[in-house]
Amino acid sequence: MIESLNNEQVKYVVSLQRPKAREEAQLFVVEGWRFVEEAVLRNAPIKKVFVCLERQTLEWQSLHKRLCEGRIPFEEVNERVLRKMSVTEEPQGILAVLRQTTYTWSDLQIDQNSVLLILDGIQDPGNLGTILRTALASGVRYVCLTPGTVDLYNPKVLRSTMGAIFSLVLLPGQRPEVILSFCRDQGLSVLMGDIQGSSLYHTKLSERPLALVVGNEGNGPSQAFRSADVQCVTIPMAQDVESLNVAIATGILLYEIARQRDSCKT
Repeated sequence: MIESLNNEQVKYVVSLQRPKAREEAQLFVVEGWRFVEEAVLRNAPIKKVFVCLERQTLEWQSLHKRLCEGRIPFEEVNERVLRKMSVTEEPQGILAVLRQTTYTWSDLQIDQNSVLLILDGIQDPGNLGTILRTALASGVRYVCLTPGTVDLYNPKVLRSTMGAIFSLVLLPGQRPEVILSFCRDQGLSVLMGDIQGSSLYHTKLSERPLALVVGNEGNGPSQAFRSADVQCVTIPMAQDVESLNVAIATGILLYEIARQRDSCKT
C-alpha cells in the first residue's frame, strides 16, 4: 500500500492535473467507480489503477476480477494519498491513469452512412463532454476539434463524457482548412449549425456522408468554415428565443440526422 504523499507515483499522478504534463506524457486520469469500470469494459488503454480499500465497496469485487483477467496493474493507497491524487472534493475511492490514444485521418473509414462531427472552438468543459457523449449516443464515432477548443483531457470534460471518450475516434488540434480538405476529398457534404440558414427540418440529411460543424458558444463557427460549399442550417425557435446552449443544439442536430436516416431505412 502507498501511504506516503512523497511517493514518486503519487507525485506523478498529481502532475497530470496540469495540461502541459498530460500532453508531454500522453497520459490522463479518470476517477470514480463507474468511469474506471467503463474504461475496463471498453478496453481503454489503462496504465495503472489506484484504489483505496478503506472504502471497501461491492464494485471492487467485480472490478478486481476484470483487472486481473485483463492483466491491468493496480495498487492500493490510503485515503490521504487518494485525496492528494484526486481533483474531486469527495473522491469515490478509485482512479486510473490511461494512455492518450492518437488517431490520424486514415483512421476515419468514411462510408455512405458516416457522420463526422466538427467542434470549432468549444470552450466550456461541460459542453464539450456532453457533446461527445451525445454524439456517441446518436451513432457518431468520428469527431475532430479545432485549435482553441478546450483540452480534451480536462477532468470536467472527461466526467461529462461518462465514458463515451473511450469509444470515439478523436482528432484534436485540426485546422479548419485541413478538415475541409478532408471532407472534400472524401465526398462529405458539410453542414454548419448557425443562427441563420435553412431550417433544419426542411433540410435533407439522409443522403451521402455528412460533416456537421458546430462552433464556439459566443461567436459560433469561425469564418474559415463559411465557404460556398458549406450549407448553413438553423434550428427553428419560437417565442423570440435567439439561441440554444451549444450542447443542446448539437444534440438536436445530430438526432435529426439520425431520425431522417432511420426513416429512409424503414
